[in-house]
Amino acid sequence: MASSVGDRFSVLDRAGLRFRFAVAALLGLIALGYAAAHYMEVEGHHVTGMTNQIVWGTPHVFAVFLIVAASGALNVASLASVFGIARYKPLARLSGLLAIALLLGGLVVLVLDLGRPERLIVAMTYYNFKSIFAWNIFLYTGFIVIAVAYLWMHFEPRMGVYVKPVGIGAFVWRIVLTTGTGSIFGFLVAREGYDAAIMAPLFVVMSLVFGTAAFLLFAMAVFRWSGAALDTQVVTKLANLLGIFVAASLYLTAIYHLTNLYITEHHGFERFLLLDGGVHTTLFWLVQVALGGLLVFAVLWTPLGGPPRRKAVVASILALIGGAAQVYVIIIGGQAYPLEMFPGMDASSSFFDGVVAHYSPSLPEVGLGLGGVGLALLIALVGLRVLPFVPDRAAGDVADRQG
Repeated sequence: MASSVGDRFSVLDRAGLRFRFAVAALLGLIALGYAAAHYMEVEGHHVTGMTNQIVWGTPHVFAVFLIVAASGALNVASLASVFGIARYKPLARLSGLLAIALLLGGLVVLVLDLGRPERLIVAMTYYNFKSIFAWNIFLYTGFIVIAVAYLWMHFEPRMGVYVKPVGIGAFVWRIVLTTGTGSIFGFLVAREGYDAAIMAPLFVVMSLVFGTAAFLLFAMAVFRWSGAALDTQVVTKLANLLGIFVAASLYLTAIYHLTNLYITEHHGFERFLLLDGGVHTTLFWLVQVALGGLLVFAVLWTPLGGPPRRKAVVASILALIGGAAQVYVIIIGGQAYPLEMFPGMDASSSFFDGVVAHYSPSLPEVGLGLGGVGLALLIALVGLRVLPFVPDRAAGDVADRQG
């Protein structure tokens, strides 16, 4: 149950076996991540699946997935504060908490995967403003600052009048953040799988998919744990919104590939990814498109899905699985296809020119990624325990818009 703090929101009661088990399990994941990072740092990156061809491995998949999901997790807060949809206002605090937790988890994985985490201070003090990586330092830290400020507006009654202005700032910032993350890939013109301006809006839509799915699962778990009432109408509307975001993601993905098929120089990459890419092709068609797209539609909008809450849970899990596959295909698949060093000419050497790179995720890489997920969930759990984030109920019978 939740212990009352104030008249509308509560903190999560830590009493009970479930809370202790959850904390112990998450600490175990964090310990696994730390052990994996320490092992890779001491032994060197040769113990991973990464090579000179695949320099961003599975930890980057976890990191980018968590960072993109963090931006989308703030979507519910934006619906409440920016667009004034009253039914989502009780959920705004949970939205801000989850966004901060996911971003911190993703950044920790990113820093530990660099191989020299102690040199982070260099990245934070010396900037090359022609590099999108330098701009992302500001985008990530700024996102945390503005999300904390947004929560402060909610917790301090005297600051309530500033909720909407700060919410608008957070909305704009998270769009810019995800645009910056997508631009990392869009600006890499040397890689045929990345060189596309549509990467920026694609990542924005991906963030809406990942964040909405993660928030739905998070909110339903918190309400079930606390004993508060999460109205079925709210769950249904968020689930339908998730379906729309999934459709938009598939649409932009289709446009990306159709554009590449129109451009002759990208035909090789498209054949690799869509037909001959082995595990990358399987992940794209079977997991990203079928499970994370078409099956989500079947669950949400056909009688096969069952009751509304079950539909929301199953669709969210499928969307997250499909999203993880999508990030893997973009990051790993984009690197696996060989660089074209001299366009229009044949080149051969002993340095794997023209050879599709082989990559298999290693246990340390997976362990580090899971550690980041565990850290994000533990931050959220601690936040629920120490501050009143849990609403007494999230009603669906309020007016859609403020009067």
